Amino acid sequence: MVTTFFGALSFGGDAAYVDRLARALARRGHGVDVIHCADAFAAVGEPELERPYEPAPGVRVHTLRSRLGRLSPLWTHQTGSPGPKTAAIRRLFASGDFDVVHFHNISLVGGPRVLRLADLCPGAVRILSAHEHWLVCPMHHLWKLGREVCEQPQCLRCTLHGRRPPQLWRHSRLRDRMLEEVDAVVFPSRHALDVHRERGIGGRLVQLPYFLPDEWGTASGPNGEPAGRPYLATAGRLVQPKGFQDLIAAMARLPALELRIAGKGPYEEELRRLSAHLPNVRFLGILDERDLARLFRGAVAVVVPSLAYETFGYVAMESFAVETPVIARRRGALVEVVEESGGGLLFETSDELVDSIRRLADDPALREALGRRGRGAVETTWSEQVQIDEYLRLARGLADPRRVSANGRASSGVRAAGA
Repeated sequence: MVTTFFGALSFGGDAAYVDRLARALARRGHGVDVIHCADAFAAVGEPELERPYEPAPGVRVHTLRSRLGRLSPLWTHQTGSPGPKTAAIRRLFASGDFDVVHFHNISLVGGPRVLRLADLCPGAVRILSAHEHWLVCPMHHLWKLGREVCEQPQCLRCTLHGRRPPQLWRHSRLRDRMLEEVDAVVFPSRHALDVHRERGIGGRLVQLPYFLPDEWGTASGPNGEPAGRPYLATAGRLVQPKGFQDLIAAMARLPALELRIAGKGPYEEELRRLSAHLPNVRFLGILDERDLARLFRGAVAVVVPSLAYETFGYVAMESFAVETPVIARRRGALVEVVEESGGGLLFETSDELVDSIRRLADDPALREALGRRGRGAVETTWSEQVQIDEYLRLARGLADPRRVSANGRASSGVRAAGA
């Protein structure tokens, strides 16, 4: 597995997916190697996000470091190639007899050209999964000019607005040529798959949802946070597209409830400024899995107010795992997650957000019913067993072209483009 951020040097759902997938495969007897880039984590400038991490038995972690330090991910960002990391990746690829090479977030570990290095693993299935919208958006999240969902791309203007150097390779056919090196591009939701297809991503596109380990949240015990004022919970990297600012504004109309925010990020200072006059807003920092589950378990609801398109919504699934309903913005894959589970409510306007919060706060029976439905989806559709079985069927199907039809539909039942 090749990804930019992982383990102690990570801060988001992209690393969580690789970690959960690696551990689940290792529990089933597979050997897993994970390659990631320490220089990329250092380049984001948030060393306080580093935290303890212990890999699972059967999972070997290879941390790339270059003499160029932070210039190494800059090289990748600008050229679309591993650059100074190439030799190390080549050695690792050539060192094992791998059945599958799975690329995930390759934005700063190797760019599009890292896909070609899988040639060093002859016969291996090559999978690329898309956690964000990096393939079609230099800002990763289709959030345009810091104010709206991107419907009409203005990539150069948007990149400069975001204070990032333009990526000239995006104006060539490099991405499309390198995508020809993979057997399938995997997306966790139909919405993410459709958005990428509409923006020119071709080949075999497959939907394969995320999952939670069977034991997720169980270590927190049956109870939530200590009794006190009823509260809402939310979590994620504190960046502007996550929409936490809209939730904070709503808390001025909900004085009987408290909002507890888990996470860190570059937008935290602004969020604290916006909530300075609100005694019912608390920032908790980064929580480990046990404490996050405890926080979610005791909440009236977990709110996911993302402004940009989420490709799935781990926070919603984690809330469902502890039988807590979700209130999510009607946008991107969050609509799928809430509607398919039946475990929450959707909103568009600030009035709808406040009304949804009040509805759950005032109706314990509804809250309990939604929580049970969400938990049911985690135990079935998004269970580790179901999704790992589908992942392995996909890999086996790709290894034997006779089991995959010409239109990209995997015979295993995994949802492919057009399914």
